[in-house]
Amino acid sequence: MEKQVDQRDMHFELVNVGLRAQATAAGFVQLCKELRQAGALEDAAIERIKTTVADEVALTCPRSIPRTQFRSDVCRRLDELFSGDEKVGDAEKLRFAATGER
Repeated sequence: MEKQVDQRDMHFELVNVGLRAQATAAGFVQLCKELRQAGALEDAAIERIKTTVADEVALTCPRSIPRTQFRSDVCRRLDELFSGDEKVGDAEKLRFAATGER
């Protein structure tokens, strides 16, 4: 329970300072890629980072979408972003994947 409380506190703090921008996300993903390539971050650290990001994003899950499906879609997309398979973009693709709409 404490992790969830800490995560919610972090969520509100990040929102309060405006760290929701795509530019910040793009820079963060690129920084992680660079640090992994330089050997400064191991794959396990990248996985922990992606888990933290997924936990944060899952807090914004719409009530109409099952949280487990939403989080699974977020994790899949994070895997693509961190591997370089996909560019950081808006969440439209994520929303459609979670709702089954196209």
